[in-house]
Amino acid sequence: MSGAGTITGYRDRTYALVRDAMRALGPIATAVDVGAGEGWYAQALMRDGVITHVTPVEVQRRATVLVEPLLYDGTRLPFDDGGVDLVYAVDVVHHAHDPFALLADMARVARRWLVLKDHTYASFAGRATLAVMDEIGNRRFGIPSPGRYQHAWDWIPALERVGFRPRSMLHPAPCHGGLMGALTNRLQFVAAFERTDAH
Repeated sequence: MSGAGTITGYRDRTYALVRDAMRALGPIATAVDVGAGEGWYAQALMRDGVITHVTPVEVQRRATVLVEPLLYDGTRLPFDDGGVDLVYAVDVVHHAHDPFALLADMARVARRWLVLKDHTYASFAGRATLAVMDEIGNRRFGIPSPGRYQHAWDWIPALERVGFRPRSMLHPAPCHGGLMGALTNRLQFVAAFERTDAH
C-alpha cells in the first residue's frame, strides 16, 4: 500500500518523525506495519532499536522486499485482538477502500498504541493538492490513489469510539523541505494514539 520506494528526502524526513513519535512511547516489543511496501520502515525501526520485532503486512508482495511481508486480503488483519503492542501505517490509510474500517481493525489488533503518518485537509484546494501529490508519488508503483483523505480530523473521533485517544500530534509535519514544504506540510501529520481501555 505504501508509496515509499527509492530513498528520498521525503521518506527520510518522514521516518525521523515517525521514529521520534514511537520512541516517546517507550520500549515497544512487537508491532505490525500495515501496508509496509518493501518493508523499508520495518527494517529501519528494528535496526534503530525502536521496535524489537515488526511484522510487515501487505496485500501484494513487491518484486523486491527488505523484510518479507505477511500477505492478507486487505479486509481483516491476520492477528488476534490486542495481538501486538503497536500498529502503525505510513501514508497508507487513505489508500484503503474504507479508511474507517481499516482504522477500526488496526485498533482491534493494537494492545496499546497506534501511530499514523497520513494526510488531512480542510479545503477543496487542500484536497486537490493531495490528489496531485498522491498520483505523482504512487503512479510508478502501480498503486491506485482513490483520494480517501482525512477531512477536518474526522479520523480522530472514529478512533476514540474504538478506544483510542491522541497521545501526541505533530501538525504541520515537516515531511517536505523548501518551497514544497511551505506549500504542503500543513497537509501532513504524525500522530500517536493510546488505548484508553484495558485490553
